[in-house]
Amino acid sequence: MSATADHAEERTNPAARLGFEPGQVVQEIGYDEDVELELREGIEATTGQELVDEEYDDVADVVLLWFRDEDGDLTDALVDAIGLIEDGGTVWLMTPKTGRDGYVEPSDINEAAQTAGLAQTKSISAGKDWTGSRLVTPKGAKAKR
Repeated sequence: MSATADHAEERTNPAARLGFEPGQVVQEIGYDEDVELELREGIEATTGQELVDEEYDDVADVVLLWFRDEDGDLTDALVDAIGLIEDGGTVWLMTPKTGRDGYVEPSDINEAAQTAGLAQTKSISAGKDWTGSRLVTPKGAKAKR
């Protein structure tokens, strides 16, 4: 694929900007009616398989965690997510954008990630209402740079 085609795909498929790859198992946590459906569909198109839910009983390559301020303790949610991925795996934390119901302060995300033993490597707009934060284990952070 050419660089131009890569850029075109990034504009049309939001999942391409998040680094999802064919064959990855993506476990989704915190799904509700407010999630970004276009992003979910893009992830499935990129990976070539459906997202697995909270009942999945094997390790995943990536956890897609939809989290709103009222969902409880973010550190606990991140620690739980770490237990679902391979060493060096990625947690994509999706939180509502500023001014949206359930907004989570960036400082709260950073503090919870550090407490859970994760490093934030990237933040992106993940759709109209959501921001995505890429969180990796320290081993994964070094390997992905």
